Amino acid sequence: MKTLAIGWLSLSLLLGGCASTAPSPAPPPALFADERFAPPSEPVGASELFTLTPEMRAYLGSPSFRHLLRAKGMRHGLVEALYSKTDLKLEYESRITRTASETYAARMGNCLSLVIMTAAFAKELGMPVHFQSVDVDSSWSRTAGLYLASAHINIGLGQRLTDTLGGYSPERMLVVDFIPREDAAKFRTRELDEQDIVALYLNNRAAEALVLGSVDDAYWWARASVEARPGKAGTLNTLAVIYQRRGELALAERTFQAALVQEPENLAVLRNLEPLLLALGRPQEAQALAKRIAAIEPTPPYHYFDQGMVALKAGDFDQAVTHFAREVKRAPYNDEFRFWLGIAHLKLGHLGDAREQIALAVDHSTRGDMREVYSAKLAYLRKVATTGTRLQ
Repeated sequence: MKTLAIGWLSLSLLLGGCASTAPSPAPPPALFADERFAPPSEPVGASELFTLTPEMRAYLGSPSFRHLLRAKGMRHGLVEALYSKTDLKLEYESRITRTASETYAARMGNCLSLVIMTAAFAKELGMPVHFQSVDVDSSWSRTAGLYLASAHINIGLGQRLTDTLGGYSPERMLVVDFIPREDAAKFRTRELDEQDIVALYLNNRAAEALVLGSVDDAYWWARASVEARPGKAGTLNTLAVIYQRRGELALAERTFQAALVQEPENLAVLRNLEPLLLALGRPQEAQALAKRIAAIEPTPPYHYFDQGMVALKAGDFDQAVTHFAREVKRAPYNDEFRFWLGIAHLKLGHLGDAREQIALAVDHSTRGDMREVYSAKLAYLRKVATTGTRLQ
């Protein structure tokens, strides 16, 4: 039986990935292998990424939107219109990265999608737009044999030239962020340009196709991402994982090595390369690489979580709580960790702790289907607390 290698991808599923605006060298042509993949099932590209539809332009001209601009000012009015629960009523959903028009039509999107749509509207209104990467630790999720690292970007809305003629404004740049303002101010930021956002969008689409098992589509999205920002380790890593999934091991190694030229200590690349070296029959190199990885990060993502699941299945609920709590401490906004910590407390009869953790899982979840699962369990626990129903 063929074993499917775990892939570690650096993505922008929550709020984009970090990138610099410095130009990168073009990847060697030998890194592409178009002839080994079927044509894509849909058009691949980002030419319509920031395009507004007639419906979106009509919204900008609507009486309710214009009223908000007059009442709140241009920038604050736009943010109020997009993200309050009284107008568009946009919902957060992390699974799909959309263009500006797709996000508007669906009334939902992940954070990169929301940043893209915000930028599209702002540019239409004549506001300068600035994208920034925020130096916070990546958050990890795991699905379909892939570890997905989500980094963070935000968007700054500048004043239009006609708005600054009256003199200096201390709020010349309004930062729109999805972490609390007091927290956001603590972190360093780096400027991104629009082409970085394009590459992040394309890379996300590649990862999403890979999660669905559409390896051919994933290749074309990843190829476009590499072309959009040549030489970036994150996009090269995604392309290499796709080759690894297809069984093109020599191509995968070549692409991983190209990524390491750009970022020699990129953990996602290093972790992907280790099992590849074993598959290529080079165990000594793999062992040396494993030691190098351990020196950089001794405890990988999901380490304590996996130990907690083993303890939970073995009926050692105290130990499960200990392991899950350690993972929650490292990643307090991961809904999966919170949920299973709640389940371990539930197994011990700690109803208050269980309700608290599962309520936090609901709050932190970025997927509608998982929010429904968590909410159902939370409703059950509340019923137990109010009616005295026996735990099942």
